[in-house]
Amino acid sequence: MIDTALILLRDELTAYIHAEVDTGTDVRLENISLFESNQEVDLEGIIISLVNIEEESALKNIRAVRQNAFGGIDYVNPPTFLNLYVLICANFPGNYTDALQRLSGTIRFFQTKNAFTISNSPHLTVPITGNEPEDLSQLKLTLELYTLTFEQINHLWGALGGRQLPFVMYKVRLASIYDRRVVQEGPPIEIIENTAKHINGNP
Repeated sequence: MIDTALILLRDELTAYIHAEVDTGTDVRLENISLFESNQEVDLEGIIISLVNIEEESALKNIRAVRQNAFGGIDYVNPPTFLNLYVLICANFPGNYTDALQRLSGTIRFFQTKNAFTISNSPHLTVPITGNEPEDLSQLKLTLELYTLTFEQINHLWGALGGRQLPFVMYKVRLASIYDRRVVQEGPPIEIIENTAKHINGNP
């Protein structure tokens, strides 16, 4: 689910950048911490990196039963709702103004469209067959700009081990991790018996 969510954002942003900003700009889903490493990774262009995952605790108490197509009850584990902290960097060596222009285009795109589902994302390159272990039909992403303090920025880029690039961070909520498998099945509840008694023991 996490990989599909970020690929979806990459593909939709790519389509916008190519149509509205520059057809030659690459949008890559890569680990920006490899920027100054010795590994041969192409990190030129707009780079999308996942830097943190947070559980949305407010949505933990969701019912774990649902009615199936046969009238019975399926007992399932409730989905895990996540907030993804996504760092988007503009890396254009030797051309700082191009980096700022592409970063502005990125912010403009997510300001124009900040909610994504499978159905409203026509540029997604991953085929959805319906047989995935996770129910991708429930995938819904909502983006909000996440502002860091100067101290947080210092810690972030220190942890990433590289020099700071022009960047913007988004909090992506909520990518739900939901397994299709049913834990247990049972018949529907049709009769509720009341066995309450008075304190003195009489009905």
